[in-house]
Amino acid sequence: MKCLLTAAVCWTLAAALPCFAVEPFELKNGDRVVLLGGTFIEREGNHGYLETVLTSAWPDRKLVFRNLGWSGDTVWADSRGSFDPPAEGYKRMLALITELKPTVICLAYGANESFAGEPGLAPFIKQYEKLCDDLKPTNARLVFVTPPPFERPQPPLPDASQHNGNLSKYVAAVRELAERRQGRLVDLFAHVGVQAEIIASNPPRPPRIPYTADGVALTPAGYLNLARLLANDLHLPEPRNADRGLSGLVRDRQSETSLASKTPATRVEQLRLKIVEKNRLFFYRWRPQNITYLTGFRKHEQGNNAVEIAQFDPLVEKAEAEIAELLKP
Repeated sequence: MKCLLTAAVCWTLAAALPCFAVEPFELKNGDRVVLLGGTFIEREGNHGYLETVLTSAWPDRKLVFRNLGWSGDTVWADSRGSFDPPAEGYKRMLALITELKPTVICLAYGANESFAGEPGLAPFIKQYEKLCDDLKPTNARLVFVTPPPFERPQPPLPDASQHNGNLSKYVAAVRELAERRQGRLVDLFAHVGVQAEIIASNPPRPPRIPYTADGVALTPAGYLNLARLLANDLHLPEPRNADRGLSGLVRDRQSETSLASKTPATRVEQLRLKIVEKNRLFFYRWRPQNITYLTGFRKHEQGNNAVEIAQFDPLVEKAEAEIAELLKP
């Protein structure tokens, strides 16, 4: 009876998911992927699980990933202005994207904007549409990623899940935008919610490991679990060898530490760590810590040192060459 109930719940919830493109997602040889968004995207660069899944799906193809996430950012580039208005940060963001020559752009917005509630929904949609228009000259294929739902953390932290009502409206807007723009949708909000509902309907099952530490910020295990959802949602090809797949990225349930990083590390864990290193080097390239002095309003003092920024390029290329080696059979 329990099995029948579980199956019924799974079918019911699956039927409720938005039905956009269902064909397998594919990155082509030579694709250049830009990841754009707020905290979710920036911290993915520190963990590398989503990028590792996408990279290992096509080990024989040359793929380039550039993470342009900025914590707390919105579709208005609120976090990117530094000492300038957000509009200036927005312009710099578009210029950098153009410079990177992307063929695929993954957009992950909506979580921060949703705190504006119903009054902020229409401006959010309008600005997201503008961002898509401003990205048109790149001719890049667009992938829209919805934010996962907020979770209820352990007391005394406030219950962030109470905000999911507002968030769901912004997620619905992203779904409609993806359909209008004929982009691919990765609906993390729906899939994480389905998992929670299935578990809630079957009390004997162990509770799902929380995706977040405080209801909002994802843990490494949270990123790993989202990587699994991403692989399923995009119907990514599975690596032939087990140590190159998701099974090689296991984490301890209690300590949240990586088990795969222990000697000898699995091939895919070595790949993930190298991707994290590459992302860190590129981060220093496009967001140097003393950017105010190098290119900002105080560049008249130390702007001559800006020539050192480009010195990260060969370091990034070296890391990417090592990634290519790890992908070889």
